[in-house]
Amino acid sequence: MNLRALAAKVAFQVLEKGISLSVALPDQQKHLESGKDKALLAELSYGVMRHLPQLDKLVGDCMSKPLKGKQRIVHQLLLVGCYQIYFTRIPSHAAISETAEACRQLRFEGLVKVVNGVLRNIQRQDKPLPTDNDTLAFNTPAWIVKRLKEAYPQSWQEVIEHSHQRPPMWLRNNKLSQTRDEYLAALADIEIGASAGKSSDAILLDSPRDVAQLPGFEQGAASVQDGAAQWAATLLAPKDGELILDACAAPGGKTCHLLEQANIELMAVDFDEKRLERVQQNLDRLSLKAKLVHGDAADIDSWWQGDKFDRILLDAPCSATGVIRRHPDIKWLRKQSDIEELASLQSKILDHCWQWLKPGGTLLYATCSILPQENEQQIRSFLERTDDVTLVPIIEQPNTESIGWQITPGTENMDGFYYARLVKG
Repeated sequence: MNLRALAAKVAFQVLEKGISLSVALPDQQKHLESGKDKALLAELSYGVMRHLPQLDKLVGDCMSKPLKGKQRIVHQLLLVGCYQIYFTRIPSHAAISETAEACRQLRFEGLVKVVNGVLRNIQRQDKPLPTDNDTLAFNTPAWIVKRLKEAYPQSWQEVIEHSHQRPPMWLRNNKLSQTRDEYLAALADIEIGASAGKSSDAILLDSPRDVAQLPGFEQGAASVQDGAAQWAATLLAPKDGELILDACAAPGGKTCHLLEQANIELMAVDFDEKRLERVQQNLDRLSLKAKLVHGDAADIDSWWQGDKFDRILLDAPCSATGVIRRHPDIKWLRKQSDIEELASLQSKILDHCWQWLKPGGTLLYATCSILPQENEQQIRSFLERTDDVTLVPIIEQPNTESIGWQITPGTENMDGFYYARLVKG
């Protein structure tokens, strides 16, 4: 099938059905054979999500009436066509003819002329990208912009700007296979440029690569994991022989990193049974073992009757506003009302996990959010209502007055992330 038709299907799945881009895109990529075509499909799909409001406005301004119902996929196709005209090097005439052909393949023969006409009109007008309001200017929902202005009054534009940049590729060296210096040398031997990150196992590639090109990847020599996420295992600091709970463990990057750090007994729980399969795949590639549990981290009693835990990693369900540069669909799938619901769920899981932590034990609270409601405010509230807790400052944090460590997108090339280290007194 025509690549533009597949891109329209991806956009339709995300925007009309609420399916995440990380599910919708691979689902359509499997119809393509060449790596080059798969990469172009990803470029078009991610591009539409990054620039959605501006593309929507440009397309809408050239139509007499909006497309509805089943015809919405043709609207998504127009967004794909518009993205090619404005943001790619594909010649406009080729982009337009291929997009019109995609309309035929999607079986909307009667709308081919509409697609052709709208895209030719957009090309001819050659308007500047619309910036009439915050949503258009920043390609971000107004409610997110408002919350970021409140949270980061001096730097909110910078935060949004970094959230729109293409993310770098980070690797996590598996210290059970080799030292980081040895892996950096192995990369240098095949002329892959890379540098060491600040946490002990982090490696930042000069440019993204297919994992098939990475030395020993299939044998478990390294994993792909953002630099910010790699701080989780470092800050929790597991010790040999400890019983550790990884609450909300999927897809398992932090689970595996903990097991690479020390010889521990690890329970990895997740509410989503399907996503636990990803955890097992990661464990298998790295030849690691953990006890996987399909269960609720807010109801540990229902699936665990053993000892309390020495350490707990609570990577809480969150808005994921810190990883928009990797998942631009988050902007359109997340709703304002979700934040209050998530904050309530985080609070419930945090209180319950605390009951299962041994005295003297450490709980590391983590999110990939940049909203204070899910982070600093969440931990402040927990400290106020909990007697036997001490907040242990994270040395790496720049501001010792703050509660926990808030990393904003782009800081040292990392994703947005939050950590708070809590010790039970």
